[in-house]
Amino acid sequence: MKNIVKYLSMGLIGGVLFTGCETANLDLTENPNALTPSQADVDFYLNEVQVRFARLAESLGETGAEVTRIEWMGSRNYQNAYSPSGFDGNWEDAYQEVIKNARDMRALAEGNGLNHHVAIAQFIEAYTITLLVDYFGDVPYTEAMAGGDNFNPAPDSGADIYSAALALLDNAISNFNASALAEPDIDFYYDGDWDAWIKAANTLKLRLHLNLGNTAAFNSIISGGNFISASADDLQFQWGTNQVQPDTRHPNYAQNYTNQGGGDYSTIWLMNLMDTTDDPRIQYYYYRQTDGTPNALDVDGNFVEPNEETLDCSLQSTPPPQYVAGGFPFCSLDNGYWGRNHGNDAGIPPDGLLRTVGGVYPQAGMFDDSRFDAIALGSGGGGNGITPLLLASWVDFWRAELAMNSSPASGKAFIIAGATKSIAKVQTFGSKDPDADLSTAPTQADVDAFLADLDTRFDAASNEGKWNIMAEQFFTALKGNGHDAYNFYRRKGYPTNLEPNLEPNPGSFIRSFFYPANAANNNSSLNQKSGVTDQVFWDNNPASPSFPVAN
Repeated sequence: MKNIVKYLSMGLIGGVLFTGCETANLDLTENPNALTPSQADVDFYLNEVQVRFARLAESLGETGAEVTRIEWMGSRNYQNAYSPSGFDGNWEDAYQEVIKNARDMRALAEGNGLNHHVAIAQFIEAYTITLLVDYFGDVPYTEAMAGGDNFNPAPDSGADIYSAALALLDNAISNFNASALAEPDIDFYYDGDWDAWIKAANTLKLRLHLNLGNTAAFNSIISGGNFISASADDLQFQWGTNQVQPDTRHPNYAQNYTNQGGGDYSTIWLMNLMDTTDDPRIQYYYYRQTDGTPNALDVDGNFVEPNEETLDCSLQSTPPPQYVAGGFPFCSLDNGYWGRNHGNDAGIPPDGLLRTVGGVYPQAGMFDDSRFDAIALGSGGGGNGITPLLLASWVDFWRAELAMNSSPASGKAFIIAGATKSIAKVQTFGSKDPDADLSTAPTQADVDAFLADLDTRFDAASNEGKWNIMAEQFFTALKGNGHDAYNFYRRKGYPTNLEPNLEPNPGSFIRSFFYPANAANNNSSLNQKSGVTDQVFWDNNPASPSFPVAN
């Protein structure tokens, strides 16, 4: 995998050339101030497409993580949790910076025998258009690239877009298998390992077949063995450490590792799950800036007094009734894990240098060795983390789901395998923090004990409990990209023991998001949704609010 630093010399030039077009209404005409495609360099195009794709997947993956409690969602009402205008940038990135630039690049590459350039572009387009379907439902595709010939492209059905994506992936595999007259100057993902790209293409097909309920096609790929089954073949984007011009750091690192402290809150649900089960990944996922949270026990077992200024809910004597009924932790966790509950929309107190922030995985922040130092600009690994896109551990959980559809008990081996791969991958990130005391890191005995306890708890659980354990472990392994958690939750409705929203009646869970404001307001063929309960085509579960079980 090549370092993102190379983007400074080539990808940035591509960004200057191809990011100036107005796309509020999908008018994808050429910018008169930029070079035309016929004048552009095919590698500049490819660099820009690769980087913009990573940013798009990172952003939408964060949204999927928020609604499924992997990350914090700060809204007490699902209908208003995400404004349409908040997705305008994602929409522009998807259509202009990724799909259109990929198509323009392909037009140049196909005429010059650059089959591997073409294949990467086809893969990225397939991933991108199915991301759009999974988050928004039916979206423009067939007519979307007509530019000035069609200012109001009609949406295609999600089913048709999935079919087009599968065809793109088949074509990509053919092009990866073909020889090329010249290779891409930079392949940010696999550094020119075309066999690895083929595995990634087949793995993306696995995700699509899982959503489609096409078990036979899924199992056929598994039987062929040519998919991401080992972490060495994981599809991920490697970020850098440069702070400006351009900022190549992991986006979450840039948001949180500032001299003023963290910009986001960590989710109480996942921190509590990991802390109470002795999950060996917790020191990598989270960094604690203090050893105790108000109204909880510190790391030495001493009670920390409530503090109205830094954590006002610590003075609340009675948790919300839905938290009491379900036995969910409210407001404060022991051992210094300082975060927020799902739906906590309170103001921002002076806690930036107190709250728990993301750790060394996946954003290359600080490893939690109980030093409890405040974070600062450049702390830890400096943002040299990854955005995971398709991981071997995720495939194990996909396989667990299919096995459990027939018999919940039969998924255990896949769950253990997925957790094992996830832990091993995460543990390699400790060394990214040069100041970490890795003597405090979990030992192999700690890992073995966690996996043995997971095995025991799974065997002892009811069928619903088995599904809940599977979902908890899947969501934990998805740290860094919650897209598959959002898909899984809509497919299966597990875990049923997810922490509820702080609002007793938050409205129906988001089955798809509002269309971006610019697209809906300027495209007469795209009608804005009345709410967030429209189900994407593959979501065949009962309508909200009866499904999912947890709000």
